[in-house]
Amino acid sequence: MGIDVLHDDAYKMLLEAGYSEKAIQYFHAKENIGTIEDADQITKITGPCGDTIKICLNVDDEKVSDAKIQVFGCPGAVASGCAVINLVKGKTLEQARQIDIDVLYKELEKLPDKKIHCARLAVKTLQKTLEDYSKNNNGSHDRVVNESWERN
Repeated sequence: MGIDVLHDDAYKMLLEAGYSEKAIQYFHAKENIGTIEDADQITKITGPCGDTIKICLNVDDEKVSDAKIQVFGCPGAVASGCAVINLVKGKTLEQARQIDIDVLYKELEKLPDKKIHCARLAVKTLQKTLEDYSKNNNGSHDRVVNESWERN
């Protein structure tokens, strides 16, 4: 990531709440936040707590060439979303499908127990985005937008 995390009050509060330094770095850096104009696939899921994650994905030659995320939620959702995008970039679609909660949690190192649902939401959104892309892709790169509402 290459970012020095400032040891400010927010950093200390997140550390005391149970976030790892790596998860805090993802939250502070907000890498991968944004949109992709003319994305090949856009999928959004809102979790049961109201956190919402939207993933924009571009695929070239069965490989994720670019991905961005928009997150409306707590630090756990932001860190999880940014980390999942970091994990998927440059992967083949098959490799991307293998990203699960264990892979993401290993990347984040630690989240507070009550924020594990944020990591699950990030993984579910990624997997739904990949599923939607595969289902909707007919060889062209027409932009497809799907909105799902998760309630579990």
